[in-house]
Amino acid sequence: MTSDQPSSQVRVHLVTSQPDIALPENTGSVLVNTNFRRYALSNLVNIILENEKPVPFDFLINGTFLRSSLDDYLSQHAISSETTLNIEYVKAAIPPVHLASFEHDDWVSSVDVLSNASPAQKWANQEYVGAPGHERILSASYDGLLRVWDMSSRVTATSPSSGNGGHVSSIKAAKFLSPSQIASASTDRTVRIWKYHETSDKLPAVLSPQMELYGHRASVDAIAVHQPSSRLLSASTDHSVCLWSTKKSDAPAAPETSLPANTVRGAKRRKVGPSVSTPRRGALSSLKSHSAPVSAVIFAPNDPTVAYSTSWDHALKTWDLPTSTPVDTRSTSHALLSLAALPHLNLVAAGTTARHITLIDPRASAASIVAMILRGHSNSVVSLAADPNSTYGLASGSHDGTCRVWDVRSTKTDKDGPVGQSMYSIGRESAGGEPKASGDGVKVFGTIWDSGVGIVSAGEDKRVQINRGKNIGSPALT
Repeated sequence: MTSDQPSSQVRVHLVTSQPDIALPENTGSVLVNTNFRRYALSNLVNIILENEKPVPFDFLINGTFLRSSLDDYLSQHAISSETTLNIEYVKAAIPPVHLASFEHDDWVSSVDVLSNASPAQKWANQEYVGAPGHERILSASYDGLLRVWDMSSRVTATSPSSGNGGHVSSIKAAKFLSPSQIASASTDRTVRIWKYHETSDKLPAVLSPQMELYGHRASVDAIAVHQPSSRLLSASTDHSVCLWSTKKSDAPAAPETSLPANTVRGAKRRKVGPSVSTPRRGALSSLKSHSAPVSAVIFAPNDPTVAYSTSWDHALKTWDLPTSTPVDTRSTSHALLSLAALPHLNLVAAGTTARHITLIDPRASAASIVAMILRGHSNSVVSLAADPNSTYGLASGSHDGTCRVWDVRSTKTDKDGPVGQSMYSIGRESAGGEPKASGDGVKVFGTIWDSGVGIVSAGEDKRVQINRGKNIGSPALT
């Protein structure tokens, strides 16, 4: 006659950084079965907290989410069951749900958000009239137009046509500089600055051209802005990065060799309509070191005199902007297409043509180039946005037709060691929320993450899509 072997046990000490779910102060370590997984641990915390309605929790050990039984974790990390495990618990994230989609006439290449939490609003240092529910969404389209939307999917403003100061071909990138100023970049080789003005809810807002910036010799595919220093960066397929001033008075004259062929030699302004002309300016400097198209550029989060750029030449470069000098180059194995900073981790994330995201330590003192690989997409990763509420969160947009939500503490082990795995996958609502193997017709081109609005993405399906979750990227224990 045989009897069931009793489960082994391990002592755990449960802690959290979230005061509203903290255990009573006199709660010590607890002896639990090693076959416990997340669900059983979640039940245990709810019992100790005496919650009438159970709250789902996630658990981290040594900064990594528990995705197995405690027994498997102990075995994988060669830890004795005699050890007391310190386990951090956080409220489990609620998957992002679809809130709204805004339809366009053509592909949508880029999106940005103006809200009380957005960088443009914070830089303005003034109260924004857009209370929750009154935020603004900026979209850039292949039809050559910018559009500003309210949260009820109404277009509040559209940029003028090419004959009235607008771009003459597809717009690839757009950003709010402030609540009243917008920057855009296009395949027409220009960067443009716009004034955005709202009068009242009953009247349409106005987007009017303020300045045209010339200096690139090919399509401008990405921009980054830093309004406090009146600086803007652009990345081009001409293999260069340009640094610009957003102030007309600080910007040099546009080089004649960069102006359109039909421009009168020496002209400093372009006539827009019967009585309006747009000033034309050149770059403060041109940063040349990449050997292939530059795909993305950002200002260093804590130092606007430093920039990072990625390129199809497989390299991440660090630039000293005052001297226009590349001070460091990190070479990888694949073409790099997108870029976002994770400043508290001293990392930058780069999307690749190889369908994964590479986390790179750009510091010259870093012992290795690649800190981690995040796998899950099935096509090129062309846009990235850091979670504004978390040290560890990231959203990515891919040509596979999905956005994925990541927490770099969520890992699994494969033949190459630990790799990051996504928390959630967001499909295009136009395809019924289901991914397509090739992404044809639903490729994602742009992604932004706003703490109030949610994850906003732009795509080949001619839509801006808004998804919002809860507790995604919960803060770590401090």
